[in-house]
Amino acid sequence: MFLLTVALVGLCEILIYVPTVANYRVMWLSDRIAAAYVAALVVDASPGQTAPNDFIDRLLTGVGASAVIVSGETRKVIARETPPDTVSHVVDLQSNGWTHSIAGAWSTLFQPAQGPIRVIGKRRDGFAPVEIILDETPLRRAMVKFCLRLLGTSMIVAAVVAGLVFLVLQRVIVRPVRLLVSNITAFAGDPEATNRVIVPSGRNDEVGDAEVALAQMEMALAEELRAKRHLADLGLSVSKINHEMRNLLTTAQLLGDRLEGVTDPVVQRVAPRLVATLGRAIRFCEETLAYGRATERHPQKRTFLLAPLLADQADMSGRGPNCPVVFREICAPDITVHADPEQLSRALANLVRNAVEAMQAEPSSTPLVTLEAGRTGDRVTILVTDNGPGLPARAREHLFAPFKGSTRPGGTGLGLSIAAELIALNGGIISLDHTQSSVQFRITLPAGKRS
Repeated sequence: MFLLTVALVGLCEILIYVPTVANYRVMWLSDRIAAAYVAALVVDASPGQTAPNDFIDRLLTGVGASAVIVSGETRKVIARETPPDTVSHVVDLQSNGWTHSIAGAWSTLFQPAQGPIRVIGKRRDGFAPVEIILDETPLRRAMVKFCLRLLGTSMIVAAVVAGLVFLVLQRVIVRPVRLLVSNITAFAGDPEATNRVIVPSGRNDEVGDAEVALAQMEMALAEELRAKRHLADLGLSVSKINHEMRNLLTTAQLLGDRLEGVTDPVVQRVAPRLVATLGRAIRFCEETLAYGRATERHPQKRTFLLAPLLADQADMSGRGPNCPVVFREICAPDITVHADPEQLSRALANLVRNAVEAMQAEPSSTPLVTLEAGRTGDRVTILVTDNGPGLPARAREHLFAPFKGSTRPGGTGLGLSIAAELIALNGGIISLDHTQSSVQFRITLPAGKRS
């Protein structure tokens, strides 16, 4: 981080350093042109417009040039000897942009002229244009000294600025971010511990907002994980209790079946109710145990004919031999579906069993369960319909929610929840159609590929 800061500050120094050196060269030459203007005025003021040679030598030495040329109505040359006709190169300060200044400074430092150079000064109001011819060596020597001084100063400034920027970045950004990272790492080790939740520093910038958001997230996550752990422990205990109760109730049901053969009138009256009650208790335990599993297994999908599976649902409905419920299957023999047969059968069995129990509780004139299937494009629709008493409004609100969708005494509401989960695992959708009296569930699944 420190080296990157130094590099960025150094780049900024370079962007300032190069134009500064170029500007120094222009100012150095401009000072010589200004001195040349003064020398020309002094010569013009001399009696007879002539000056002794030693006086001209002192003027030219002060200017730092070998010749001063004044271009007016008459061209005037101030020099000890005739100026050369050719020079190494010409520097025109009148049209010297910043790109030309930088190029000229580079040339002076690294490609010095082999002979004298001519410098053309900027025009001044009331004065004739002035040019000077001089040796570039003094200019180059002055620029080298200036570059070394500027380089030293720049290095000191860059080091100080880089250090200050580094310290500021460390305190304002790097250190708070490291604290955030270390807190996240520590919290991940034990996300249920509230003492590992970050305490916001109270900053009013983006880092402070991140700390507040992280604290809220960690607190919510810790509470959620603790609640889930408690529910998991409770679920494990309930599963164990249900397992033992199912075994006990199964034994009690067997004993109750034996009571049906007793001829005592009281026993004959009580035994069927006892057997039915035990049956409901056993189904309650089985549904709770089925829902209490962590996850359903991954579906083993394949393409199979749907009609035989629908025909099997009557035998899987749990209806007794004296049950008046009638089953009707409407399905073309060539309709195929791509799903897990065992999971789809379980989902349909839950729907059918609910319908049978509802119609047995409130029997109609002709209890009927209809399973109808049809194909549209690449989807197969299965309708499970019964003409029972229908669903009350409170059951529709939490229809597929566990322990909330049941409407009969002793029900758990797990059948529809399990059915919805199984259908979703197989890439399908289950919904309740809006009907006036009957109950109709609609299942949509991927169809099998046509051969």
